[in-house]
Amino acid sequence: MNITTKPVEYFDGKQKCVGYIAWDESVVSKRPCVLIGHAWGGRDSHAEHKAIQMAAMGYVGFALDVYGDHKLPENDDAKMATMMPFIEDRKALLSRLKAGMSAAAKLEQVDADNMAMMGYCFGGLCALDMARSGADLKAAISFHGLLGAPDLPPKNIKAKILVAHGWDDNMVAPEDVLTLQKELAGKKCDYQVLAFGNTDHAFTVEDGPLYNADSARRSWQAAAALLDETFGLHGTV
Repeated sequence: MNITTKPVEYFDGKQKCVGYIAWDESVVSKRPCVLIGHAWGGRDSHAEHKAIQMAAMGYVGFALDVYGDHKLPENDDAKMATMMPFIEDRKALLSRLKAGMSAAAKLEQVDADNMAMMGYCFGGLCALDMARSGADLKAAISFHGLLGAPDLPPKNIKAKILVAHGWDDNMVAPEDVLTLQKELAGKKCDYQVLAFGNTDHAFTVEDGPLYNADSARRSWQAAAALLDETFGLHGTV
């Protein structure tokens, strides 16, 4: 295995974005690509690490740069101020996400017919919005993501959806989970919602105050299983 990484510039209109690709150079064929949606801190080391994990599993990992210019807000106030315009304008958010998916699909390492997306917190909302848009994703995975649907024309969902949610999430009320399930059931898509007890928001963040090792492990196992089911075994899981 020879995992290689590099930044990838792409554009959403005039806005430059800087993604991050990870792949195993020892594999010569095109591989399924898993897009990584970052949390409110931007395309940081966490998002890059997840891209590398995807490469180690035999896929191509591509961490999106939703904020543009590889912007990394330094504190919670700055993170909120950077994220909220995208939360409030989901059409603009979708445009930014689709630009990243298009850029990844054009990379020589990527099998553009086999793409998925996973995301964390804000990135979980991004993964769900991409699925809701009817994007040609095979799977969409949200870890402790925001769940509210955008006010955009409804589309058929092509992706298999996995939502890994902490039941005690301080940012997502229990009724929001039920609303999401009703939404997905109404679209008759392939979905599963895993709600972990005694688990708060950001439960996968190892150095965070809300980390839950059991829920993090179980959610990752479920995500890896879904990707394997969707794409077949590639490399080492």
